[in-house]
Amino acid sequence: MMSSKHLTCGWLQQLLVVLLNLCLTFAGPLRPLNGTECTAKGPASYILVFTGHWSPQAFPKQYPLFRPPAQWSKLIAVSHNRHFRLWEEGAPASAGVQNFAEVGVTVELMKAAKEARKRRAVGAMHRTAGIPNGIGHSSTELLMQPRSSLLSLMVKMVPSPDWFVGVDITIDLQPYDAGTDNGFTFSSPNFPTSPPENITKITSQMPNHPANSFYYPRLKELPPIASIKITQQSRSSDRQTPMSNHILPNSIIPKRFSATPLDCEVSLWSPWGLCLGPCSRGGVRHRTRYILLRPANAGVPCPELEEQTECVPHSCMRLQ
Repeated sequence: MMSSKHLTCGWLQQLLVVLLNLCLTFAGPLRPLNGTECTAKGPASYILVFTGHWSPQAFPKQYPLFRPPAQWSKLIAVSHNRHFRLWEEGAPASAGVQNFAEVGVTVELMKAAKEARKRRAVGAMHRTAGIPNGIGHSSTELLMQPRSSLLSLMVKMVPSPDWFVGVDITIDLQPYDAGTDNGFTFSSPNFPTSPPENITKITSQMPNHPANSFYYPRLKELPPIASIKITQQSRSSDRQTPMSNHILPNSIIPKRFSATPLDCEVSLWSPWGLCLGPCSRGGVRHRTRYILLRPANAGVPCPELEEQTECVPHSCMRLQ
């Protein structure tokens, strides 16, 4: 059961979508829905704080340093009831989710939410400022009504092809692939998936390809890339002015995670070179390979990049 004071979660690409089920009481605790309608008799006010933990220590592989550097877009939050779904794992991404996941455009998302609000399926829409770094904070005030007690949030991860992170039930945020772009790395060019695939979770070993920016085969699971904290506000008349739509000061210390080890990756060996020198008296030939990815955070060091072997008579080349 969640605390009466706050709900905290730890822990990306191109899009962060968090789906939290909140049942609101008049001035009581946050409680997750279990398939029943919310029975609260009045509204409740909350402060939502988004914190990015996307650091080169936790995610050293292909960490974006420029053009553009790692950062977070503005957060989009929608309160709604069970008749509205922003996204669902295993289902295709909507046009709005695709546009936001790939290029950060919110027009289709907002249009869909406004249409759903006419049907009373959506309550309110909220935004926070973007975060110009991988580590930082943003926040907004939420006024939740009993008739729209579910909350969906989206934050684009920049750069990435069409990735997002989020949860359906659990709290820790994990990355998801919207299934609309074939990119493997944060900075992959736009290459549409045809036909589009369903939304799937990205793990440390899936997609199972070394080029994937989240591919860490030594890890059982990825470290959190962001966190959400929701705190219910006091209903007293003398409460402080609420935080809303701004980046919190850097005095808030981000959660610390262990550095993720990154192993060295090297290319395949080149073909053997020609054998020079007298074959019967120590002639040798060589082959080489080069570093694809340098190790970091105590990862496995790089192996030898050059190898030699003795010549065989038929491969000798006589010097004139």
